[in-house]
Amino acid sequence: MKSDTLKTYAELLKEKGMLLEAELFGQEDKKARILTYDSREVKEDTIFICKGAAFKEEYLQSAVEKGAVLYVSEKKYSLTKDVPYLIVKDVRKAMPVLADFFYHSAWEDMTVIGIGGTKGKSTSAYYMKAVVDDYMEHLGKKESAVISSIDIYDGVSRVESHITTPEAVELQRHFRNAADSGIEFVEMEVSSQALKYNRVDNLIFDVGIFLNISEDHISPIEHPDFADYFASKMKMFAQTKHAVVNLDADFSDRILEEAKAAGDMVTFSTKCEEADYYGYNIRKDGHETKFSVKAKDFDEEFILTMPGLFNVENALAVIAAAEILGIPRQFAHSGLQRARSSGRMELYASKDKKIIAIVDYAHNKLSFEKLFSSTKEEYPDYGIVSIFGCPGKKAYIRRRDLGTIAGKYAEKVYLAAEDPGYEPAEDISKDIAQYVEAQHCPYAIIEDRGEAIRTAIREAKDKTVLLVTGKGNETRQKYGCEYIDCPSDVEYVKKYLEEYDSGK
Repeated sequence: MKSDTLKTYAELLKEKGMLLEAELFGQEDKKARILTYDSREVKEDTIFICKGAAFKEEYLQSAVEKGAVLYVSEKKYSLTKDVPYLIVKDVRKAMPVLADFFYHSAWEDMTVIGIGGTKGKSTSAYYMKAVVDDYMEHLGKKESAVISSIDIYDGVSRVESHITTPEAVELQRHFRNAADSGIEFVEMEVSSQALKYNRVDNLIFDVGIFLNISEDHISPIEHPDFADYFASKMKMFAQTKHAVVNLDADFSDRILEEAKAAGDMVTFSTKCEEADYYGYNIRKDGHETKFSVKAKDFDEEFILTMPGLFNVENALAVIAAAEILGIPRQFAHSGLQRARSSGRMELYASKDKKIIAIVDYAHNKLSFEKLFSSTKEEYPDYGIVSIFGCPGKKAYIRRRDLGTIAGKYAEKVYLAAEDPGYEPAEDISKDIAQYVEAQHCPYAIIEDRGEAIRTAIREAKDKTVLLVTGKGNETRQKYGCEYIDCPSDVEYVKKYLEEYDSGK
């Protein structure tokens, strides 16, 4: 990777007005080969970034012992030997500057599509990827890279994700891997946390899709209130060449005003005919969702095979983005028709069709309301049973919102663990339960997700839709600071539906 001298990095931060103090101990011409804030990744000639509220001096000492040649920090540390250092005003703001420089601004060599909003980011990312990949295949080129809350593919590795938008160092590394692999397009989710904490600084989105917004991620360690959440989300537009905005979103007037910061803007809607991309005649046809799109240059029908009438909004955004990027419309048709997102609206049924299980990542107020209302509309003869939980120590308002929505729509709710972290899973479930109970809906608390799903299937009445939400295809649960391996919700559903079918 880039091998610049320590002096170069000092000059870079000074030029950006970020440097408070520098001491290189005569090693100005020393070159760096690795950039990281994780002491476990340190090898010879590493620049080590001291970041995070949980940072300990012992991490830096370990990094130095392994070969770190420079540390970047907001304070000076007393070490056992003289180690070059750069003291900065704000290490979070310095990180993207360092990472972008270290990885040669690899994003500039590709078309980057950013997707923001409270709900639908990952589905839209995979819709966009399907469209782009069909186009790339037609041209005989590489499939696109994707950075999402589900998984990451950068041309070098394909891994399960545990964060919506990676920290700047990892993000820029993924861009470099993709560019070096000959990849031309990247689809990525852009979270409010990424925008608030500078992970995507020094990056311009060729197209920035904004889907919607509702109150979420409100907690002492995320956003203190909705105003902060909204302001963080809106930062995306100033880094966007072409904005794609949903007119149906709550606070659309405010969003449209903020979107003026982008180079230009188009709109989409399923309610407003004046939108640049208007979706209408939305209907279920067997297992397909069909809808028409009216735009300046066309009026055509599109087909989705992924369940969920609400996904038409995501599809409209992708159609608009594809048009902006000059992707022939035939690939929007083919890509959307085959598009799938692992763990999103995955549908399974018992042989007798009495039990339908839908596995989805829905985990906030907006996604829950859309999922439950759409399920009620699409399966009017079926009762709804819900299996879900909430994460520990964050997004506290979800407990009220999800408990209330599930209690309103469901015949019964099973509350299970969902990345409880440092908070007891039972305490989280009890917190949610009060809102379920307020809707006069029966519930059960079963911490083990597999056992909760198994019990729900065993106790299901004739013609029941099970909505298993929150974890999708994830194969780990977060307890404390550790990620514990476990079967995914999809695996559990398949296993216990087979058990049901066999009469066990």
